Amino acid sequence: MPAKLPVNFFSTRSPVIDLFRGQLDYADHLRQDSEIVLYFFYAPWCGQSVAVREEIEHVANRLSDQVLFVAINCWWNQGKCRKQKHFFYFPVIHLYHRSFGPIEYKGPMSAVYIEKFVRRVMTPLLYISSRSKLLDFLSNYEPGVVGYFEFNASPQPPGYLTFFSSALHSLKKDYLGTIRFGVITDKHVAEEISLVHPGSVYLHRHINTSLIYPNGIMNYTAENVCKWALENRELLIRWLRPHGGKSLLLNNELKKGPALLVFIPYNPLTEIQPLLDEITKVALEYHSCNKSQAAEPELQHLGNSDSPASDSSDPDAHMKSAETFLITKYPCCNTVVLPQWHSISRTHNVCELCINQTLGVKPDKVNVPHCNFFEIETALDSFYLQEHTFFQVVSNSIECSNFLSFYSPFSYYTACCRTVDRHFLSFISSEKTIFQTPKVAFSSHGKKDNADVQNSIPHIEDRNCFIPDLHISGTNITGLSCRTNKTLNLYLLDSNLFWIYAERLGASRSTHLKEFAAIVDLKEELHYVLDQNQSLTGSTLENFIKNFSILYSPLKRHLVDGSSVRVPAERVVVEVTTSTFHHVVFSSEKNVLLLYYAQWCGFCASLNHIFIQLARLLPPDHFTVARIDITENDLPWEFMTDRLPTILFFPHRRKDQSVKFPEDFPVSLPHLLKFILHHSSLSSSEPCTKECLHKETVLQQGHISHLEKEIQKLRSEIRALHRAHESLEAQLSKARREEHRLQQQKHTLEKQHKTLQLHSQQLQATYDQKNRELLEMAEKLQELADASENLLKENTLLRILVASRDGKLQSKDESKEALQSEQTVADDSSVLVSTALTTEEKRIDHVDTVATEHSSENRTE
Repeated sequence: MPAKLPVNFFSTRSPVIDLFRGQLDYADHLRQDSEIVLYFFYAPWCGQSVAVREEIEHVANRLSDQVLFVAINCWWNQGKCRKQKHFFYFPVIHLYHRSFGPIEYKGPMSAVYIEKFVRRVMTPLLYISSRSKLLDFLSNYEPGVVGYFEFNASPQPPGYLTFFSSALHSLKKDYLGTIRFGVITDKHVAEEISLVHPGSVYLHRHINTSLIYPNGIMNYTAENVCKWALENRELLIRWLRPHGGKSLLLNNELKKGPALLVFIPYNPLTEIQPLLDEITKVALEYHSCNKSQAAEPELQHLGNSDSPASDSSDPDAHMKSAETFLITKYPCCNTVVLPQWHSISRTHNVCELCINQTLGVKPDKVNVPHCNFFEIETALDSFYLQEHTFFQVVSNSIECSNFLSFYSPFSYYTACCRTVDRHFLSFISSEKTIFQTPKVAFSSHGKKDNADVQNSIPHIEDRNCFIPDLHISGTNITGLSCRTNKTLNLYLLDSNLFWIYAERLGASRSTHLKEFAAIVDLKEELHYVLDQNQSLTGSTLENFIKNFSILYSPLKRHLVDGSSVRVPAERVVVEVTTSTFHHVVFSSEKNVLLLYYAQWCGFCASLNHIFIQLARLLPPDHFTVARIDITENDLPWEFMTDRLPTILFFPHRRKDQSVKFPEDFPVSLPHLLKFILHHSSLSSSEPCTKECLHKETVLQQGHISHLEKEIQKLRSEIRALHRAHESLEAQLSKARREEHRLQQQKHTLEKQHKTLQLHSQQLQATYDQKNRELLEMAEKLQELADASENLLKENTLLRILVASRDGKLQSKDESKEALQSEQTVADDSSVLVSTALTTEEKRIDHVDTVATEHSSENRTE
């Protein structure tokens, strides 16, 4: 049966072009005339394709005037899409930016996320035209890559297209778009981040030292720029977006160490996200291990720096503004006060020596720098051994230079020196002293000509030579990740999409505000939840992190509680959950027998009838039989088990002396009764008085009477079972006789069946023989019919020959008469004529003879 023809997947009024017959060639033809194209490959039977259809239409309605949306049925077996594409899942979204592509989108199939990604493809580069926009760009929590290009000389300066392609490559490799690309065309704006040469590329990092793309080490290609940015980016906080299927994403991330999972409602199209900004600020302070990096958040408060107020003529204000704008931070620096006898003291007497790990090492080898005593000692030795490099005429400017380590050809240091008044030197070590960096250009020592300047090692720390020992605010969150062994990895999840994970971690199902935070430590098997009565803000998140990081954490381990299901009141076995465990087991004035089970445990299910009988046998006023599903309910560590099923008995007044049912004993009703009666009848550690003994005797008598009644019930049930057994035996004997009779009938029918089969075979053989004979007779009759037809044809030919012969004889007679009448005319000619006639007669006679022989042969045949 041929497959049904496909029909339209999108409505005819939709802005999406629906190629429901898989016309991939026509789609490529349409792509040639459009700048941005989105391909939506779908299968009509796929439920996810049907669900995403509305999201694609929503995005198309908003962007159809800028983007061409094409839907292609890639399941129709006669379409070119099915023949050329081999997708293992549906739907698939590909984007093309002119000739670049395809860029596959692998994010959440939601309209806002798809639209955000499409807009990133439309504008992969952000134009940075002013200092305020540069500050906003660098203040974002996402890593930023900035390129400096001058568009004055040509419409497309050298390297711009490569940088543009690298931004598209980053979207192709990182569908989450964690790296943002910007471009600067103003020389003065580029100088703020020490970009002097056009075509330079700058990677901004909040914690570690920012980097400049090493053109001398790596080729300047789009793939290399993208690879360099991805390998050296700095992720303070990471978004997690599980795709909803089988995945190890969460498992792999949680294995890295303790994780702080923050669920917030997130709209990627919204420009202002106050809650996200607070969380980002907390993450920045948490990872700021160097005190000098505390100035980094100031970038977020300089948005109005382009206002006229910033152009004040006050030089001190200008110096403060320049000092505040600290884009790159030294990981490890030391202030060196030169002695009087030192030759360099004639020009400068204070130098700031920093370990520069961005030079001399390949960018993909750069690690988080750590400051230690040996590195500082090595830097000081190299500094004093190369002191001649710093000879300079007296100047008020700050002189900076990079110099190679004396001990290692792969280490470089940066030294920035200046002249400070002698009465000011006593304040260098004070935490309140801040060196104000003047707004002047730095000169590099040891560089005598322009050629040396071009071939010099580039460094971006020239604008920040003196690192002030900034005062850290009173909060303990700053640099906490480097001051504790319980470092947290920070993750964000969109609660609009992944709230089900929050509910599994302990979030309330009835809340309307989907904000939640939890800390999960797989190694220690710990799980903490932020108090849901508090609003999720930066301060509450800081307190949550600090309480987790201290040695003896005051946080209380969160216990996952199973869904409370209302059970009938007459249920004999009590279902225990995390919330009811203490009330049922410890607060109860009864002996409690608790069964640990799980839904997947088959042997646990086989014990249900035993526990139901046990609950009916034991007096409900003194005993409680309960069970708990440990896969859905967490308990304190001392009450957890690693084996199923497990049975614990909590005696009355001695709940702390719980007893475990022996594993080598079979779980049966007699054994359980013996186990319960043995441990419930143990005397307490306190001496028992006569009144106590009397109560115990009465209690034992009550137990005995109750058990005697239950035994009587069991005996009556046993008698009923015996009668039922006898009745069942009679029915079974009758059934056996009926079965024997049916077996005999079966044998008889089998014999008859064999006889019928033999007769059938004989009839079939006779039928085959008669059929062959009929075929032979038919062949002979066909041969006779063919022979008679041939005879009829030959008879007709003979008649024709006889008629021709008669005609010839008549003509012969007429010729003879003519010859006799003309014989007198010419004697000589008569002789000749007679000779000719004689010859003709012989020929005719010969023909007649041959015809006669031929006809006779035909008759003989």
